[in-house]
Amino acid sequence: MLDLVLANLKARPFRTTICIIGVAIGVTLVLLFSGLAIGISNDMARRAANWKAEIVFTRPGAMELTSASPSLSTNYVERLMKIDGVKSAVPVIRYVSPNPKGRWGFQQLDGVDWESFASMNQMRIIEGRPPVANDEVIVDERQMRAENHKIGDTINLFGDRPYKIVGVFSPPSGARIKMSLSAMQEAIESPNKCTYILVKVKDGKDPEQVANRINQALPGNKINLTRDLIIDAQDRVPGLNKFLRVLIGLGAFVSAIFVLLSMYTTITERQREIGILKSLGASKGFIISVIESEALLIGVIGIIIGLVFSIISASLIRNYLELAVEFTTQWILIAILISLVGSLLGAFYPAWKASKIDPVETMANE
Repeated sequence: MLDLVLANLKARPFRTTICIIGVAIGVTLVLLFSGLAIGISNDMARRAANWKAEIVFTRPGAMELTSASPSLSTNYVERLMKIDGVKSAVPVIRYVSPNPKGRWGFQQLDGVDWESFASMNQMRIIEGRPPVANDEVIVDERQMRAENHKIGDTINLFGDRPYKIVGVFSPPSGARIKMSLSAMQEAIESPNKCTYILVKVKDGKDPEQVANRINQALPGNKINLTRDLIIDAQDRVPGLNKFLRVLIGLGAFVSAIFVLLSMYTTITERQREIGILKSLGASKGFIISVIESEALLIGVIGIIIGLVFSIISASLIRNYLELAVEFTTQWILIAILISLVGSLLGAFYPAWKASKIDPVETMANE
């Protein structure tokens, strides 16, 4: 049967190639988009994990990966400092907006009091100086490299407001662009407000116990341990699960529709060939198995090409767009499975139709 399957595919190279490309597109869609979604969210979570503070104090719903609101009063800093076990507390405003250059993803900005923030999180300025004026910012090394910036350059934030780059900080932590807390409060018109407060626990104190004391003293707020911020990306990004489910369906649909249309057209052209096979004693099951085997082989080749193209594309995205792409074993297996299933389902109706061909009628019409 294998020889027959290979001969059939070689006899129609154009349609075979179209089918393979369709399957490869389905694989690439699933892997690249899931890889981007998971990679970007994990990258942001890892930068958040560079915080040395053990506790993040905020309001419910104020801090999400794709949105943030300055709904927390900075007066909480003084109240937090009175709680047993708290060493220091630093307010931060997180501002989230769509990527200003139209790239996939979004941009995050932090407003911080640099001296206290850097001291708490063991960060340093490796070039230039901290921001002082309300139109000054600092960026991390990757941002400088990705955008080809240098000290003294001007960037536009909040639409078209110019800000001067005065320093570079390391290691990356939180947003890649930071300004003073007062500058952020002025820019978004939120005086005495912040998005969250980083809380550093005194040496020897248990962060969980301190978090419980904070919860008892200041009920109605949201308290996270920073060690819990590295969680599954699909739980961290609102709507990501739904997006990935749609992606699975789209990948399966693309694979199936390419195979269906190509196979259906091919069956129409192969009626005489199928009629001869049936006149020689080929059963309906044999006809179906031959066509499904062709679809399976097309699926396997398409998957291999799709995997290779995804790896190459991911490398280009990392190098030229500076976006994180992470392929997981789970999503590779999902991409393979839906492509195989899509190919087999796409070929089923043409195979069933081919098995119904009447050899006598077919030969009579030739």
